[in-house]
Amino acid sequence: MKTGAGRGPAIVLLSGGMDSATTLAIARQRGHSPLYALTISYGQRHEREIRSARALARHFGARSIILDIPLGRIAPSALTRKMISVPHGRSTKEMAAGIPSTYVPARNTVFLSLSLALAESVGARAIYLGVNAIDYSGYPDCRPEYLRAFRRLARLATASGVEGRGTPAIVAPLLHKTKADIVRWGTRLKVPWELTWSCYEGGDRPCGRCDSCILRRKGFLEAGKEVK
Repeated sequence: MKTGAGRGPAIVLLSGGMDSATTLAIARQRGHSPLYALTISYGQRHEREIRSARALARHFGARSIILDIPLGRIAPSALTRKMISVPHGRSTKEMAAGIPSTYVPARNTVFLSLSLALAESVGARAIYLGVNAIDYSGYPDCRPEYLRAFRRLARLATASGVEGRGTPAIVAPLLHKTKADIVRWGTRLKVPWELTWSCYEGGDRPCGRCDSCILRRKGFLEAGKEVK
């Protein structure tokens, strides 16, 4: 099956952040129906993004599915262990220099595997995820070569693939987009930025200092939009 193929059911991995919200809007624009918004509560240091994911699913008319998978119990990270500090005040050059403490071991592999199980069960034609290989914080599972490998795995690991009935396309429309590109695209698709949440720290207001907050602000500024 070709990437981005036509209408039909689709799964969107929805974290509640600006990238996954834009990805959900893209899937809807492409005519997929029904849309399943799959959100994973994996033991992250805050639940604020889960609330955003629910609100975004409602806004876009997607079927929200929230799974509680306590990945944090076995995968230490600054996002799953409060005793590990979230990096603050880093430059984009520093972010790209190595794998940060916010990397959660095997997270995207676990998430995509769960998406694949749901997709095969409901007959989804595509799995959408908002990974990005340009303005990203050094995560190894956000790279094009990783996605190519998972596409091969999907063909080998599913009954539909083995029996020649095809496997869901793994669609990453933002993979080669800058944060500014994402802001522009999301704005055109009327993504409600006020419903999204990017901050690693949680709380009532974004910290403005973590990598995710810095990249978000950079994207809006470079797109010539008011920071939201």
